[in-house]
Amino acid sequence: MLIQSSTAAGLYPKFNQLTEASSAMVASMPVTSPALPAPKPHPLPTPLDQWQDPTASGDYFSEINATPLGYLIWSQFPVKVYVEHPQPPAVVDAKHDRFQQWVDAVLKAVAEWGVYLPLELVDQQELADISILRSHPPLKVDLNRETGTFDWSRARSAVTSYEFYLAQSIRAPEQIVDNLLLHKFTILLSPQQSIDYTLATARHELGHALGIWGHSPLETDALYFSQVRNPPKISARDINTLKRIYEQPTRLGWPLVKVKAKS
Repeated sequence: MLIQSSTAAGLYPKFNQLTEASSAMVASMPVTSPALPAPKPHPLPTPLDQWQDPTASGDYFSEINATPLGYLIWSQFPVKVYVEHPQPPAVVDAKHDRFQQWVDAVLKAVAEWGVYLPLELVDQQELADISILRSHPPLKVDLNRETGTFDWSRARSAVTSYEFYLAQSIRAPEQIVDNLLLHKFTILLSPQQSIDYTLATARHELGHALGIWGHSPLETDALYFSQVRNPPKISARDINTLKRIYEQPTRLGWPLVKVKAKS
């Protein structure tokens, strides 16, 4: 793992990027190590390539944060999504029913985004690029430097985090082994929201995990920075923004460059 960063949802506060870790990682790489690949755009996935906005609604690309390795673009499709599901109970009870309702809401959000990016559900978390877990997000504690006291955040409905890692890929027919820079996401969704808000939060957090690492200033977009009484569906502006993100250069998905040691 190279670096990790996270953001909270609920009232969807701004991101707290941990960029120092990756900067230090790049600076400390020895000359004999593989070098980071140059940022390059990947081909657009077919649904985004074919997307045309008939409403000319614009986008909020200016609100999107790039990481030190580039935009959080998926380059290998379908993106594999794991949704936590209940174990078959001896007797079906209200607790199991609530869990299944949570699963159904999350699966609906996955299906909505699947119109625009190829997604595939997997049954094992270790196979997933994006894991969605039914769990209470941890409380966030910040030190108030002026008062010397700790500020506890309000309960959050979700938290989304990502991490970078290296994976090997074999190029045929040369059988060349490449080390690729990849990433994965984990989404923690509270089990205590209503079904409508579970769907809205899953929709919002999946937008982050699919590449929209930022928020919209308009409450008519699924990636609006705060929850609203009537949660919006995925908007044309959301997809316009997603398409612009996938047109950007990134280091993710490209092989590291092998660097020869100096003589």
